[in-house]
Formats: sequence, structure tokens, C-alpha cells
Amino acid sequence: MTTVGRRRTLSPRELTRMSDRVSFVYLERCVVHREDNAITAEDGDGTRYIPGATIGTLLLGPGTTVTQAAMKVLAECGASVVWVGEHGVRFYAAGRGLTTSSRMVEAQAAAWANRQRRLDVARAMYRMRFPDLEVEAFSRQQLLGKESDRVKKCYKAESERTGVTWKGRRYKPGQHDMSDAPNKGITSAAQCLYGVAHTVTVALGCSPGLGFVHSGHDRGFVMDIADLYKVEIGIPVAFDAAAQGDEDVDGVTRKLLRDRINEEGLLDRCVRDVRKLLLGDANFEEPEEDSVGLVGDDGQLLESGRHHPDEVVW
Repeated sequence: MTTVGRRRTLSPRELTRMSDRVSFVYLERCVVHREDNAITAEDGDGTRYIPGATIGTLLLGPGTTVTQAAMKVLAECGASVVWVGEHGVRFYAAGRGLTTSSRMVEAQAAAWANRQRRLDVARAMYRMRFPDLEVEAFSRQQLLGKESDRVKKCYKAESERTGVTWKGRRYKPGQHDMSDAPNKGITSAAQCLYGVAHTVTVALGCSPGLGFVHSGHDRGFVMDIADLYKVEIGIPVAFDAAAQGDEDVDGVTRKLLRDRINEEGLLDRCVRDVRKLLLGDANFEEPEEDSVGLVGDDGQLLESGRHHPDEVVW
């Protein structure tokens, strides 16, 4: 009989595509373990089985204990694991990418390192968020101002749509309990979108830290991607949750957001958006086999796995 410890590691080709996965699963007050290739969540009500390869992001809330065996299978499946604090305002993620190619991260680094191309990608992000905005006419600072205006209008519109009183965006780290219902919902929705964006970013082989709008943070690019869907999905869901009452706004927000993400196929859309931002209209296909080369001094690609005694000039 094959034991868990002897089961071979799955190759990226055998893993479920990111666009076909469940966006995120939230667990709290349970022990997370592993049985075969499934994640188990055990609490006083029994044990639940979750196929590891179908998870995009696993959110671990208060009172969870996770075993090394569970973390191993999640890493093998390319799932991100996010430890969320008492109110979902702390974030930590781990996992491995679903790709063996460096094409995406090389394209990201090349665009990030070039001042004009970096601005072009940032403008493309704003164009995705606000199609009616003439982004080429504004500088980066002006675009930030335009974004702020649009987000404030979104808050006001959602308040009027749902009938939820809005007194402004107020968030203080460590004081989540002091926030009103819509502010709690907005914070929780943002953290969930960060988890989804982080998962897609890592799955495609991109660097979470090389952001085009956000900078200086190890998840700058994650924040860039999550913001693409903040006004369209995150904020409306937060106000919908707040409209249901003040009790467990965070939990209601997560449930509504998960349903909305799955209904609209956001994971598939997110994959397409990241590829378009970094590769343009170029097609991207995962190589059938690992492709590893050596780079010479002049930038030429040399064959790996063989000795180059006198053929390379150093």
C-alpha cells in the first residue's frame, strides 16, 4: 500500500490549472492535516476533506493548527496558504508556482526596470479599472489622484445603493473592532483579493514584489493586481455584507466574495489580465519539458548539461 510519505510529487503538468480552482477556502478553530492527497479539517463537528489540488488559496483563521504534512501537500499542489489574524488583517503566504518557465518573471522584470515601460504598465492597469479615463494624458501622480476620486465615488454610490451609512474610509491597524460595518467589510474583502492575486501571481511565476503602481513592499505587484477588481467587486460585496447587519461582517463578506469570484470566473480573468499586462498580445504556452539554458557574456543562450571548455570566451 502506498503511504502518504511515499507518494511522488506531482509535476506542474499534472496539477489543476489556476483558472479551474476554487478561489479560496477559509478555515478556523480546527486542526488541518493531510490524508492521501486531500487536506483534512478536523473540529468538534467531525472531519472535512478538501482536495488540495483544487484550492487556490487556503485562509487559516484564528484557532487553526496546521501540520507539516498538510503544508507539504499544499506546496506540491501550488496552493497559497494565508494566515489571517483575529480579524483577517494579517497576511502571510507560501506556496510554489505552477510553471517551470521564467518567461513571465523575465517579462515583468524587464518592464519594471525600464522607466517608460513601467509607466506604460501602470497606465494599462488604470485603463482596465477605469475604461473611460484617458490615462495617457496624466502623469503617475495625477493618476493616483484620479483613482482616489473614483474610489470615493464608488463608496458613495454603494452607500446609496445598499442604504448603508458611510462616514468615510477609516482603518487603524490593530483596531478592527473599532471600525463600522462597511469598513470591516472593505478590509476583509481587500485581504481576500490579496490572497487570490498572490496565488495567481505565484502560480504564473511572477514576482510578488515588483509592482508597477505600488512600490517598496514585498507584495507590491499583488496589490496592483488586487486593485484591478476593488471597485468592481470588492467594495460592492463589502457594502452588501454590511447591509445584512453588524454581526459577523467579516464572515459574510468572505462568503459573498467567494460566490462572486466563482460566478464571474475571476481566477481565469486574473490570469488573462496578468499575461496581457506583461506579455501584451503574445501567446504563452508552458513548455512540455523543463527548459534550462546558460547565458554567456554577450547574452547568447548556451546549451546546459554539457561542458563548454574552449567554446565560450570569458
